[in-house]
Amino acid sequence: MSNHASVTLVIGDITEQRADAIVNATNSSLQGGGGVDGAIHRAGGPALQQACRRLRATSLPDGLPPGQAVATTAGRLDAQWVIHTVGPLWTPTEDRTHLLMSSYRECLRVADELAVSTIVFPAVSAGAYGWPVRDAARIAITTVSTTPTQVAEATFVLRDEPMFRVFEEALIELRG
Repeated sequence: MSNHASVTLVIGDITEQRADAIVNATNSSLQGGGGVDGAIHRAGGPALQQACRRLRATSLPDGLPPGQAVATTAGRLDAQWVIHTVGPLWTPTEDRTHLLMSSYRECLRVADELAVSTIVFPAVSAGAYGWPVRDAARIAITTVSTTPTQVAEATFVLRDEPMFRVFEEALIELRG
């Protein structure tokens, strides 16, 4: 694979996006929580929640580790798949950049296995997990832009104008 996804940015609600796959920034339990995770679980409905429970009962009894990704049905969302990833908690005492990069790479790997053409991402770890937004944006944009993939279009869905501007700066910086 020598292709790279075309990266775009939008302000909006990730649960209202139309794509082959929607990325869920989840916790390791896969059971829904706050923020993006809770919104995706509510919008996806019972089919999505049951698929996550099945994963916990079978292949992921200990939960999904940070930096990894797994796919389920999208339920009622306007997508075929939800790709769940656990971003790392930010800490000033340990560099966990490799785990955040891995979250994005693993989502693209799973997307390739599912023959996904379009994917939407939230700002993984940049909310409740405390990752500094400028650094999270740089890591996200750089990783998704440079990881070989068959995904044609990767869109970052950002919650507001300030977050959009930070991601836009990272995209402009990467493109030189």
